Amino acid sequence: MSKELDQTDCAIIECLDADSRASLAAIGMDVGLSGPAVGERLRRLRDIGVIEGTGVRLDLRALGYTLQALVRIKPRSGQLHRVEQMINDQPRFMSCDRVTGEDCYVARLALRDVAELDDILMPFHDRAETHTSIVKSNIFKDRLPPLLG
Repeated sequence: MSKELDQTDCAIIECLDADSRASLAAIGMDVGLSGPAVGERLRRLRDIGVIEGTGVRLDLRALGYTLQALVRIKPRSGQLHRVEQMINDQPRFMSCDRVTGEDCYVARLALRDVAELDDILMPFHDRAETHTSIVKSNIFKDRLPPLLG
């Protein structure tokens, strides 16, 4: 089945990106369809794998996480799988990408204060090199790439 999208599919996705809790009727008003027609399109977009789920955006500061850090992680020889498991097991890592280049992973940490950094990263030091940058501000949050063209 093709994952080709039309302009209406893109408009529906953009509505969901702006408010994942919007009703089908509200989305339909925005894109010029009935609520049931939006529901059918959403089912199709899920069935073909374009939409994997919907969620919420959190204000981390409201939850007490005043800092974020980007951590580049380079496992020592023979430690790749163990380090990956350690990253997966540490709930403060909000995301992690396997990358090319000097490092194997780039991960994002949520921190209540900078003092937590040592406690979180210390277990890694026998198995990996880490390089950390504190995030000063976000220019923009996650956003959709162009959906057509």
